[in-house]
Amino acid sequence: MAMLEVADVNKSFGGLHALSAVNLTVKEGAVHAIIGPNGAGKSTLLNCFVGRLVPDSGTVMFNGTSLIGMNPYEINQTGVARVFQTPEIFEDLSLIDNVMIPAFAKADGAFRLNAWRHVGSRTKIRAKAEHALEDVGLADQRNLVCSSLSRGDKRRLELAMCLIQDPKLLLLDEPTAGMSRADTNATIDLLKKIGERGITKVIIEHDMHVVFSLASTISVLAQGTFIAEGTPEEIKGSRVVQEAYLGGEQE
Repeated sequence: MAMLEVADVNKSFGGLHALSAVNLTVKEGAVHAIIGPNGAGKSTLLNCFVGRLVPDSGTVMFNGTSLIGMNPYEINQTGVARVFQTPEIFEDLSLIDNVMIPAFAKADGAFRLNAWRHVGSRTKIRAKAEHALEDVGLADQRNLVCSSLSRGDKRRLELAMCLIQDPKLLLLDEPTAGMSRADTNATIDLLKKIGERGITKVIIEHDMHVVFSLASTISVLAQGTFIAEGTPEEIKGSRVVQEAYLGGEQE
């Protein structure tokens, strides 16, 4: 069953055609990777999914509901959460507060300042936030200020901020960018663990080790359009993909 259906999506910036007649189907429960060289249009496409950009034409359907024209917080309310390429967290707050805030926002709709008065006071949400931090291995740092975290820990914190929302679809924009190999492997293990919950995931990633470790389906984007799609084995063996992106044999 399809969870996300994208049909004939086009997006231009002036004379630059960032996306051209893009079609994509993401099945429920899948780990669907989108790969491609820099400038292929990957982040532009993801921004069309979450309401940060509006396509010039085409449709984006999530569980039968059109996302076109919806505000980002409204899309979040439908069950879509996103981990950004650069972590978007509240640097001056503690980890536990960072994780609790999205739970209040998910419950109330658009983020409201009056939610601040309740941070730390609702025991159920706090307990859920602590569980989310345990899931990503940050429970021992729950009371630290986020500005003190390493880049890898900030990525894991943002993941916890998504998980507390109980998303149906999790979008990950280069979740291991800037990480050491050890942190990358730990993140792969973490995402596999999360996968046991049945959350559908779309991953944009340049690290082929991450892609081939996680993805059930891979779509290859080049110059704003998809040029190939298949299983990891099929993509590894595709001459078209090797020439366009992978640059030869992979380990």
